[in-house]
Amino acid sequence: MSMRMNRQRAEPLVITPLAGLPLIKPGSDLPALIRDALEVRGIDLRSGDILVLAQKIISKAEGRKVNLTGVSPSPRARELAEQTGKDPREVELILQESKQVLRTRPGLIIVEHRLGFICANAGIDHSNVDPGESARKDWVLLLPQDPDGSAGIIRERMEQLTGVKVGVMIVDSHGRSWRLGTVGTSIGLAGMPGLVDLRGEPDLFEEKLRTTQIGAADELAAGASLVMGQAGEGLPAVHVRGFPYELREASLQELLRPEEEDLFR
Repeated sequence: MSMRMNRQRAEPLVITPLAGLPLIKPGSDLPALIRDALEVRGIDLRSGDILVLAQKIISKAEGRKVNLTGVSPSPRARELAEQTGKDPREVELILQESKQVLRTRPGLIIVEHRLGFICANAGIDHSNVDPGESARKDWVLLLPQDPDGSAGIIRERMEQLTGVKVGVMIVDSHGRSWRLGTVGTSIGLAGMPGLVDLRGEPDLFEEKLRTTQIGAADELAAGASLVMGQAGEGLPAVHVRGFPYELREASLQELLRPEEEDLFR
């Protein structure tokens, strides 16, 4: 879909962390908590604003925390665990969350996640998981069951609470096969574009662009992740104003490269 950027607009892109969110537990009312955090920050939502939320708070609210003591590894999980040196119970969860295993090395399993993207260890994580009464090493957090759906529910609820339509994006930290370091990446969105197609739009010298497609959601996810931090910052939600493209309905699917076009597989 062609979507011209408003080149005359001088509004800056402002990414504001929403501090003070409590530890999220299963059933937590995330939209109400976000509304309260916006009020504390003195932010009145406007049409065109976007809320970017870390995957972990979505997974926690949706009860996606799993205790490894209750997981029985399959023979395939035990085989991969032997190859990679990983806990066979965690490997079993990786297999359950994946369509296929693409690569392995000690400590790492690269998969095609059931949601369609390529990632390490099916996005399963030990970090920032409240262990409760059990040992921390026994708990892991899975990705949300349906991140697009989760974003849509939060968007609808925020409109009910505030009367304003906003975009909502859920992000996670992913590595890349061709560069070092993790970056924020969109894994679910609602009410905002994932991909912006500028083919046919004029460049600075009025020549038509031929190949330019912008991963706008991932660009914003990277910026939001920079503000959120990756360790113990406790800033899993940010407010965005000044996103330079019109909001529209979309899903993660438009960002995923078809397998037949993927030169890395």
